[in-house]
Amino acid sequence: MPQFERYIGIDYSGAKTPTDGLPGLRVYEADWVMPPREVPPPPSPRKYWTRRGLAEWLVAELSSGKPVLAGIDHGFSFPLAYFEKHQLAHDWPKFLDDFQQHWPTG
Repeated sequence: MPQFERYIGIDYSGAKTPTDGLPGLRVYEADWVMPPREVPPPPSPRKYWTRRGLAEWLVAELSSGKPVLAGIDHGFSFPLAYFEKHQLAHDWPKFLDDFQQHWPTG
């Protein structure tokens, strides 16, 4: 018996606001019987997933009580040019504090 009942893969590409639909934001799922398939976003006026919509969907999926393994393809960094332009030390916690101050995401 597999350790997980479902497997979710997320391609977290694209840049805009949390409520913009992004064509590069894609979700796939599989289980030990079903091959991988793309998961469309919930019905809405938007054609593509939004970051907020994906986060809400993922919270619901992970709260189901069933063992799920989720992986996100995401580059957790910023270009060095951003640090240089804003005269920030190469320090992740300080960067996050500064970023949240200028770009609050709530």
